[in-house]
Amino acid sequence: MDSCINSFRDSLSPFDSIIFDLDDTLYSGGLGFGQATKRNIDDFLVEKCGFPESKASALRIELFKTYGSTLAGLRALGYDVTSDDYHGFVHGKLPYHLIKPDPQLRKLLQSIKQRKIIFTNSDNVHATKVLNRLGIADCFELIICFETMNPNLDKSTRPDEFPVVLKPSLEAMKIAVETADVDPRRTLFFDDNVRNIAAGKAVGLRTVLVGRAIKTKEADYAIEDVSNLMQVIPEIWYNEKNDSRHNRNEMELDSILTTTTIVA
Repeated sequence: MDSCINSFRDSLSPFDSIIFDLDDTLYSGGLGFGQATKRNIDDFLVEKCGFPESKASALRIELFKTYGSTLAGLRALGYDVTSDDYHGFVHGKLPYHLIKPDPQLRKLLQSIKQRKIIFTNSDNVHATKVLNRLGIADCFELIICFETMNPNLDKSTRPDEFPVVLKPSLEAMKIAVETADVDPRRTLFFDDNVRNIAAGKAVGLRTVLVGRAIKTKEADYAIEDVSNLMQVIPEIWYNEKNDSRHNRNEMELDSILTTTTIVA
């Protein structure tokens, strides 16, 4: 890993590593996974926890606002819910068949020579399924996921013994930085959630807000779609301030762009 980092320190790019969120970042939120997930959480609250159907949606929202996730809220309130049961139910009925291989995204990721890492609040099973469906699993060297941030959760003797750790908590961000073994100052962090972007900035990461045309104050860049990455952040491939090799790298970028379909 050190040799990889050192090679990029000597290269033209100011970035050694790229950390990507997964859902609604590397594939479109328009597929309906967000709404399907919310419906499944509501069903979990009714079927597994016994809450009235009429109150499930409001409770889900309240738990998210107060504790960061429904699972975190349920455990904090003393409900004996395991992460495996929760994720198995919530993700088990998602329409994975709607996610299709994305050869343009794969080509784009393959053109990025820096280390590429996934950082998601989802469990490893979900993350692996999505990456395989997109056809990009082998583009990443590491998946930082729910299990990474909560290794002892299901070993606890009480539901409230260990608080659930997830983005956007600073603890989650620090775990990601330490697990990935990156220099935050030379690492780009992509996420579609404004709060996650703010947390990333707080630990020193260079931040990219996905799905927006306008930056927030904590975002170094804003990009409407990852497919626009070359136009918005060309310095991933070269440093615009380095004139000695700028022209050659610009031609290399043009070559990649002409063979990559850009979807606005």
